[in-house]
Amino acid sequence: MALAAAKETALAAREAALRLPECSGWLGAARISARARLAAMGLPARRDEYWRYTDPASLNAPQAPVAAVFRPGDEAPAFDGIDRFRIVFVDGVFDAAASDDLSLAGVEIERLSQAGGSDIHWAQGIYGVLEARGQSPVQRPYAALNTAYATDGVLIRATGRATRPIALVYVHNSETSDAILHHCIKVEAGAELTVLESGPAAARFCKVMEVDIADGGRFHHIRVQGRDHERRAVTHVFARLGAEALFKSFTLTANGRLTRNEAVIELCGPDSVAHVAGAAVGDGDFHHDDTVFITHAAEHCESRQVFKKVLMNGATGVFQGKILVKPGAQKTDGYQISQSLLLDEDSQFLAKPELEIYADDVKCSHGSTSGAIDETALFYLQSRGVPRVVAQSLLVQAFLAEAIDEVADEAIAEDIRGRLEAWLARHAAKAGA
Repeated sequence: MALAAAKETALAAREAALRLPECSGWLGAARISARARLAAMGLPARRDEYWRYTDPASLNAPQAPVAAVFRPGDEAPAFDGIDRFRIVFVDGVFDAAASDDLSLAGVEIERLSQAGGSDIHWAQGIYGVLEARGQSPVQRPYAALNTAYATDGVLIRATGRATRPIALVYVHNSETSDAILHHCIKVEAGAELTVLESGPAAARFCKVMEVDIADGGRFHHIRVQGRDHERRAVTHVFARLGAEALFKSFTLTANGRLTRNEAVIELCGPDSVAHVAGAAVGDGDFHHDDTVFITHAAEHCESRQVFKKVLMNGATGVFQGKILVKPGAQKTDGYQISQSLLLDEDSQFLAKPELEIYADDVKCSHGSTSGAIDETALFYLQSRGVPRVVAQSLLVQAFLAEAIDEVADEAIAEDIRGRLEAWLARHAAKAGA
């Protein structure tokens, strides 16, 4: 009773600082439904099973904690060398001047704030719908809060093969910004779309992306989180896959005081495939949490979870991953691996891998390891004239390679490798100063 009261009190304080966006039609109904879900849950507490490793206090606070804006100098923005279609948000507000005109061959794009007033819209079957499905068996209060209070976002419908990747660029300008964005993506049968996300977004960022992939559709999602170290973020990806659909998501995280990325994926059609991967590098007061829940609800489906974290100077990494195989989901192939590389004795990695299987003809596995850098390999490289700091960087990159290999586009993968190498070089220089 005391815990429930505390969660209700936290929610009341958080909602008092928010303003419900004015809307009607299908979007207004979705917001009302989300608020009802949120009221029944309250905000999370440290005693909740899936928040025992991550303290939600700064996410529950009515006001965003102050986060200094980092000026990158000569550092190029993520994906700057990729020919992409840009949609820019500054502290959670759409920036039309910095964005491309919302017109792209093979894709329909609208802003959430402009489309929400209509009575009928294709997003009506997605907005808040996948989020609501993802609330069981594990509650996700921040996702419901997002559905109710999101101030903006984009609605993207791929009707064919998009001619360019769509890049969602999040710019952080205010030290106290508190951004809430909600995106809906529909990939029609046989269509293909790539979405890139980058930028620190805000001092505190709450984001939901709902993705519905029809039969034979293909969706690629690549995200880079980093730069502003004092930022805090909680993000959610909800995905539903039809027959022979493909979903691939990769996230690189460098820096960030607190980051929690949740992925909730349903394989609803036979022969569908979902790969979720992440590479994180953290230094000092860095807390990074990946929480993944994949449901196999059809036959002959494949899922992969590959997460690697490199931690130093007291950084903390968390992985909570589950594969649920429902009755009748025969011939399931589920793979899950979470590994950490601890570069000192002060850092820690907390893992909770889970399998729940109700079918008898499956191939499922999970593993989790944590260890130090291989001193034999380090000695081998040094004995051939490689400086110790360079040798360590090479071994770190080799450790993270399995996760980065999940990125199908080689140009994008190379951009990620270069960004990771630059981060390691900067932190090596700082350590040697």
